[in-house]
Amino acid sequence: MKTIGLLSDTHSCWDDRYARHFAGCDEIWHAGDIGDISIIERLEQIAPVVRAVAGNIDGAEIRRKCPEVQRFTVEGVKVWMTHIGGYPGKYSRGVKAILQDAGIKLMISGHSHILKVIPDRELGLLHVNPGAAGYHGWQKVRTLIKMTLDNGNIVGLDVIELGKMKLK
Repeated sequence: MKTIGLLSDTHSCWDDRYARHFAGCDEIWHAGDIGDISIIERLEQIAPVVRAVAGNIDGAEIRRKCPEVQRFTVEGVKVWMTHIGGYPGKYSRGVKAILQDAGIKLMISGHSHILKVIPDRELGLLHVNPGAAGYHGWQKVRTLIKMTLDNGNIVGLDVIELGKMKLK
């Protein structure tokens, strides 16, 4: 069994609550638009950042360390993670075939800044977009995800709200 802290779209924003909410996690995954490599370095002080993908705002330093797509298996769950991948019914071009051919059970993306947890009954997978953890963007509430994977199953998934965005 592994507990995963999942976030996306930090856009260089650090919030000390990441440490509180991800304390005790076995791994942290970042679904892109990291912004500054210091975000990954600070997350590493909480738990290993085993998986991170580059997003559309990420520069060369992040792109050297983080690929655009990661495909892996954790606790028997086949995972596919990218920053821009769409979601059930509106996958980005070519994504549906990849997910289907690889037998993916958990598809993770970021980019929209909107929290989404959507089962894709056709493909037999769960799509998760953790929303945006940073302050940049149009989201109304900043969010994180904490989930537990065990023996081929997603056995727990908690949405963590960091609060409403402040109007400038």
